[in-house]
Amino acid sequence: MTPRVVIAAPGSGSGKTTVATGLMAAFTEAGLRVSAHKVGPDYIDPGYHALATGRPGRNLDAWMCGPDRVAPLFRHGAAGADLAVVEGVMGLFDGASGMGETASTAHVAKLLRAPVVLVVDASAQSRSIAALVHGFASWDTGVRLAGVILNKVGSPRHESLLREALDGGGVPVLGALPREDGPVRTPSRHLGLVPVAERRAEALESVRAMAERVRRGVDLSAVLAVARAAPATGGPVWCPAEAVAGVEREWDPAAPGVPSQDPPGRAPVVAVASGAAFTFGYAEHPELLEAAGARVVTFDPLRDEALPTGAEALVIGGGFPEVYAPELAANEPLRRAVAAFDGPVVAECAGLLYLCRSLDGARMCGVLPAEARMTRRLTLGYREAVALTDNPLAPAGGRVRGHEFHRTVVEPGAGEVAAWGFTHPERRAEGFVRGRVHASYLHVHWAGAPGVPRRLVAGCRQRTAARVRNGAS
Repeated sequence: MTPRVVIAAPGSGSGKTTVATGLMAAFTEAGLRVSAHKVGPDYIDPGYHALATGRPGRNLDAWMCGPDRVAPLFRHGAAGADLAVVEGVMGLFDGASGMGETASTAHVAKLLRAPVVLVVDASAQSRSIAALVHGFASWDTGVRLAGVILNKVGSPRHESLLREALDGGGVPVLGALPREDGPVRTPSRHLGLVPVAERRAEALESVRAMAERVRRGVDLSAVLAVARAAPATGGPVWCPAEAVAGVEREWDPAAPGVPSQDPPGRAPVVAVASGAAFTFGYAEHPELLEAAGARVVTFDPLRDEALPTGAEALVIGGGFPEVYAPELAANEPLRRAVAAFDGPVVAECAGLLYLCRSLDGARMCGVLPAEARMTRRLTLGYREAVALTDNPLAPAGGRVRGHEFHRTVVEPGAGEVAAWGFTHPERRAEGFVRGRVHASYLHVHWAGAPGVPRRLVAGCRQRTAARVRNGAS
């Protein structure tokens, strides 16, 4: 397995994103091929990781994709890399609510047999840092804590006190980042950092600043040695074609006589929303669609006035339409095209809002009989769900695991036919199924549910075959 290191912290806000992204950029600038990974369902940090490395940022989610897929997905993403840097989520041992270590950074580190470097906010403490690091090092002996990076160090004297306290404790100090450095400009808003797609030039400067800070304060050779000391392991490599081919036939809606593959030169066109308003997506999704036989094209609802030529299905994922509601409303030609589209439409979270009649009073596509608005309440967490009816994503009874993350509300919260029945952590109906349309707040990682892309593409083939038969008759 590729040399690898996990960047973790005692809790959120300690600086692990700065350190992890800075390490990725610094090693890339030094000529290494770096693979970037993020623990959990985060969509935004992988965009910065991709800028730092020039490779797709990928997520490792032991809950949505299952623990058995974590290492194979890692091997797939890290293929050809000299080094992999994995940014953790929350605190090192913080997992899915009520499920112990499941999906925590520690869980993923153990699945990868990867050493962990702990980024510690050292402000307002000196000798006490030794107790903190000792606690994290000894809490779970299955996690190898290979080093610590001190962040927000107040002065050279403060750094000396911290190093003295940690000396001889068994966890080496690999770097210290001073507090007085000018802040790296990474603006945030209601769901975290502003995505790269909305500030690409400024984001590049932010990544360069992170790399420079890390170069000045971290022993890069020592971090690389930690990564290279990770044990060599073998095992399967996740393959999108094999994932799609291995799905049970019950997820495939193709009727008898409908080809499971397309003739040469003919593949269903799946149009995926992109641009500044729709930035959330997993790197494996287009890979799975293509493995299922589709041709993936993108469109920007902020700029494009027509859907891509030949589009047979639409995927409108997550993002920040609430930030761009007036601009989305102003693109009336595309809103009308989406409303008139007669193929399968799959909408997640931001896509759900876009299909509503309005969003914060701005006119949207009007596909769904619902209104959407911003709220102050954050809805966040893993969900287990079951499809309540046959739909473009799943057959009735099909089960998935997903994630909710939003500060908006849609009224009503479910249609006459709901998309999902949530079974964990609470029971409720959510989302909309209206003929060809499946719209929900639930984000699903398709690597954990490869029946979704296979069913979507098979549905396109079924519709095409039906049109051919009707035309022939």
